[in-house]
Amino acid sequence: MKFHEMTSGQLEAVKHDEVLVMLPIAAVEQHGPHLPTGTDTIICEAVADAVEQRHPESVLLLPAMWLGASSHHLRFGATLTAELPTYITLLCEILQPLLLDGYRRVLLLNGHGGNIDPMKVALRQLQPEFPDTLLTAGCYWSPGDAEIVKLLEGNDKFVGHACEFETSMIMHLRPELVDTERVQHAGDWLPDHVQGMYVCRDMMQRTQAGATGRADLASAEKGAALFEAAVRGVEKFVETVLVEALPA
Repeated sequence: MKFHEMTSGQLEAVKHDEVLVMLPIAAVEQHGPHLPTGTDTIICEAVADAVEQRHPESVLLLPAMWLGASSHHLRFGATLTAELPTYITLLCEILQPLLLDGYRRVLLLNGHGGNIDPMKVALRQLQPEFPDTLLTAGCYWSPGDAEIVKLLEGNDKFVGHACEFETSMIMHLRPELVDTERVQHAGDWLPDHVQGMYVCRDMMQRTQAGATGRADLASAEKGAALFEAAVRGVEKFVETVLVEALPA
């Protein structure tokens, strides 16, 4: 079910306490020299669509929220962003009417690293007001991480930025948007965690390329396998949330 394609009458007939409301959240920001600025949104929305297609009676999919928390990319340009308080408020205000309307299960399906902390804060703010709901959030790649790691050939066995993973995914989903002549090894870059501790750096401080990892190892075939692994992972989590007892 897609919220924005249904009438008010159709939505009224939905069993609000049984379905999972899924909101894809992503970003529009620079993605190195070779990927489109909408990379995060394109991938996250595609994963969400695939999961909804596999569970059309139990997943209520909202339109993707393309604006993210991306201020750490601003020095590269080609980036749209919301300030953190604004972004947290947006997430709360999108979900609040749905929770007031009686929906009891929610998933913020995230496609951008900068959204991780604020999406958790948003749910923390909502939970005291709606203690009888199941509020969940996570990145679309996390549930399928074990499979994803096996498919990556470079040393970075995780999802980075305009990396082997994201480049492969866009090659699979929207190959015409990839500037193949500029796909290259991103070179050295600095992590944002050192010995388990967070180090706050913007993207230009982390990588002069505006990208991380081995995009040169990407392929459409690899992207198809990575996409299926991500979809299966999210699908399994969705199935778990749908049968979990609602909090009292």
